Amino acid sequence: MTAFGFDITDLVKFDGQENIIAARIDNDWNYRERATNSKYQWEDKNFNANYGGIIRNVFLHITPRLYQTLPLYSNLKTTGVYIYASDFDIKGKSATINASSEVKNETQQVQQVGYKVELIDLDGKMIKSFTGDKIAIQPGETKTLAARASVAGLNFWSWGYGYLYEVKTTLLVNDQPVDVVTTKTGFRKTAFKDGMIYLNDRVMMVHGYAQRTSNEWPALGTSIPAWMSDYSNGLMVESGGNLVRWMHISPSKQDVESCDRVGLIQAMPAGDAEKDVEGTRWEQRVAVMHDAITYNRNNPSIIFYECGNESISEPHMAQMKALRDKLDPYGGRAIGSREMLDSKVAEYGGEMLYTNKSAHIPMWAMEYSRDEGSRKYWDEWTPPFHKDGDGPLHNGQSAATYNRNMESHALENVKRWYEFWKERPGTGKRVSSGGVNIVWSETNTHHRGEENYRRSGEVDAMRIKKQNYYAHEVMWDGWVSPERYRAHIVGHWNYRQGVKKDIYVISSAAKVELKVNGKSLGYGELSDGFIFTFQNVEWKPGVLTAIGYDKNNKEVCTNRLETTGDPVALRLTEIKRPTLFLANGNDVSIVEVEVVDARGRRCPTALDMIHYTLEGPAEWRGVWRWGQTITY
Repeated sequence: MTAFGFDITDLVKFDGQENIIAARIDNDWNYRERATNSKYQWEDKNFNANYGGIIRNVFLHITPRLYQTLPLYSNLKTTGVYIYASDFDIKGKSATINASSEVKNETQQVQQVGYKVELIDLDGKMIKSFTGDKIAIQPGETKTLAARASVAGLNFWSWGYGYLYEVKTTLLVNDQPVDVVTTKTGFRKTAFKDGMIYLNDRVMMVHGYAQRTSNEWPALGTSIPAWMSDYSNGLMVESGGNLVRWMHISPSKQDVESCDRVGLIQAMPAGDAEKDVEGTRWEQRVAVMHDAITYNRNNPSIIFYECGNESISEPHMAQMKALRDKLDPYGGRAIGSREMLDSKVAEYGGEMLYTNKSAHIPMWAMEYSRDEGSRKYWDEWTPPFHKDGDGPLHNGQSAATYNRNMESHALENVKRWYEFWKERPGTGKRVSSGGVNIVWSETNTHHRGEENYRRSGEVDAMRIKKQNYYAHEVMWDGWVSPERYRAHIVGHWNYRQGVKKDIYVISSAAKVELKVNGKSLGYGELSDGFIFTFQNVEWKPGVLTAIGYDKNNKEVCTNRLETTGDPVALRLTEIKRPTLFLANGNDVSIVEVEVVDARGRRCPTALDMIHYTLEGPAEWRGVWRWGQTITY
């Protein structure tokens, strides 16, 4: 759930003796807290996959007897280092950098302790060094040391710009370093007012994804190398996403740090299911939020603290806000909960699906467009021929919206986003601050469609892009409105003779023209802000081109599809990674396999059977195979 620590100093054997660390993990869905015999509210099979065992990183910290504590409140009751910026001058690229460290003296004598702070940029250059006052710390005593300084020439952290600094905080005794802690962080200015969200003095309409916190991968689960987290979270940013709302439980530190690097804002929950609670389970939620804030308050990508996946009472909201003010009073983070439409305490809110407007606190939809659609189904005219909505009932009722094909799923995502965008900042005093689409990637959790997993994603479980990914790329290319013109033709151009169908182009242009092999079919009919429809287009082999024009009839964007030839070969491409493969037993290589024609073009409708073999000192983890149920 959240980070915790144990002090094992008194248990360790020294002088070269062997030490054995053993852990017993109980991941039973029905586990009860021993002290209270209470289940945890977040123990819910619908919301996150349970892979068992230790699924997050474990670290051994070795400190001197005079040291800066760790940000691990559970068990250790310590809070660590706190870094934040104030007195921002965004245009002037300056701010005051503030650092403080909780320091514990476990020596047998009084220590006169100095405090030095060094700020180091991404190129490894130290751009500022400053010190705080020297203080005396008694044996067994814990005190906080602090320092602050104005710094010029700063690069501010932002959406898609994960600029991070290293902040080295050093304890000095007799002017000699005795303990050094390096904190990687970034600096950004936020504000939440007039129904809007501001990042670095600029209004931002949030658009992104409500993603399962497990953020799992097929055959690997949640235990993946850090570069894969960057790959997945980076794709969210490339799609135009600026916010990920982790669902129900706080995210792993690996994902938190990944979002820092790729420039993706986060909403961080504590731990819950879908309603307010009282007594022990509320106390558990507060404890989890205490741990999560302490552990993650130096991560600039976290801008929202979420206290519940449903509305909570005003006294509960006030309690959580007081906790934020105690642990992270200067971090520029809003605290709220889902719903909270009439709250006088929450600093943001918003319903699950609907458009909420506000002139007070920002309101954004927290998990809209719940429809599902498989990547294996293009449309009704493409093998394996999935008519939109076909599929079994769910709980005795129609599940048509959970059995879409990619074409209708993409169009539905556009329609749902347009409901918020037409009420965007700048359209009036009361505005919508956007929303996040549920989910980002296919997930091994609660589903309503025909297959055995949830298919609401903009990418499949292997992060292969679906058509709704490209829809978002068009609509979300800007802080409020699209700032660059784009166009995307939904689908492919490999149909059979005799097929006539509507062609849809998603574009931010004022109007769109469609051409088949250079012959114009005229301009599309605009609906829902971004959808241009061309009715009853007859398929002809060759090239399908969409051309977007601005309001002055100037060509501003194009997109094209072409008919590919028969499948003749396979192309294997290793997914790009920032480092070479590490032969450490933990790294993973992801290889994309494409069916291509004689000219090396991907064949979008190929359904050929592929057989795999692996030779050499590697372990085969699996392949994403389509069927009535997914196997790997």
